[in-house]
Amino acid sequence: MTLSQSARIIIALTLLATLSACATTGSGTPTEKRAAVTEMRQDVLTEIYEQKPDVRSQVNAAPGYGVFSNVNVNLLLASFGGGYGVVHNNQTGVDTYMNMGEVGVGLGVGVKDFRALLVFHSVEALNYFVDKGWSFGAQADAAAKSSDKGGAVGGEATINNISIYQLTKSGIALQATIKGTKFWKNNELN
Repeated sequence: MTLSQSARIIIALTLLATLSACATTGSGTPTEKRAAVTEMRQDVLTEIYEQKPDVRSQVNAAPGYGVFSNVNVNLLLASFGGGYGVVHNNQTGVDTYMNMGEVGVGLGVGVKDFRALLVFHSVEALNYFVDKGWSFGAQADAAAKSSDKGGAVGGEATINNISIYQLTKSGIALQATIKGTKFWKNNELN
């Protein structure tokens, strides 16, 4: 391993640790943290329903859905991110609070704060996601946004009975990456 590779790994691990600390629901009791996640979920659903009104019927008809908040950093050939969210089972009414982390490779540079809505079109997809939580995919996007200024090109995709909608909240990024994302249950909040 060269010094350059070692330096990249150290920088990557430092960024991942920083992102994990930043991309949480903050301090407070578990009840306060769940309330913050619930508020984030409602804000994301409201924004998506305003932009794509037909998504509301998908969410209501689906066995369940998940809403996640994520911060992603891309430095030349590596991408790192971390976040949190909640999966709601429409049939049982149960919320499962989850964390997420992602690592990828590809060309790009930037920092991006985004929200994602996952609509589960089958009970099997919902249960698999909550129990296994692993996702792998490719991503290409561009964003230059601060508050309500600027623009972002995100995406919609349907993979394995899960529709994914992404909203960029803020950041500047130009990237094309292949990355793995791991979702797992948050033991403190469940």
